[in-house]
Amino acid sequence: MKIVCLTGSPRYHGNSTAIAKRFMETADKHGADTTTYALNKLTYKGCQACMGCKTKADSCVLGDDMKQVLDDVSTADVLVMASPIYYGDVTSQMKAFMDRTYSFYVPEFHTKARPSRLASGKKFVMISTQGQPDENMFADVFPKYHFFFQTHGFKEGYSIRGCGLTRPDDVMSRQEILAKAEELAGVLVG
Repeated sequence: MKIVCLTGSPRYHGNSTAIAKRFMETADKHGADTTTYALNKLTYKGCQACMGCKTKADSCVLGDDMKQVLDDVSTADVLVMASPIYYGDVTSQMKAFMDRTYSFYVPEFHTKARPSRLASGKKFVMISTQGQPDENMFADVFPKYHFFFQTHGFKEGYSIRGCGLTRPDDVMSRQEILAKAEELAGVLVG
């Protein structure tokens, strides 16, 4: 099983990254082939709306660091996206990745029964953390992105949320969140 994890936080030791790390370590122990990309360390642009992926090629035509990420995500069995919530949504680093997944759609995708170039049967995990302790706030983030990834074949979706995490290491005192990451990794790889 191939699992690709994208961390969207500019903090390499922040809460969402710590949860993702626990998930990936557990998946690795269960025998998964794991790869993690810290998006903030890469050099890439958002989608340029050039339509090259619909007219010239069957993948994104931009030749930056995102190319390898998109290639790996396209062949992954499980995609893990980890991001803190900034201003009610994922970070700009993660959003730029999301926009680049437009290249996964076939030409005239909006008229196709199968709009994606990717194989079906994939799984999607979204790890999100927020300083806001109210779990009702920003609860729309996971369903919104799961909808898009369902169109790419990631039918099963799972959410791990950490609310009320204001300091970069707050999750370390919330072992129930880390335990949920371990449990989910074990179930998905198991």
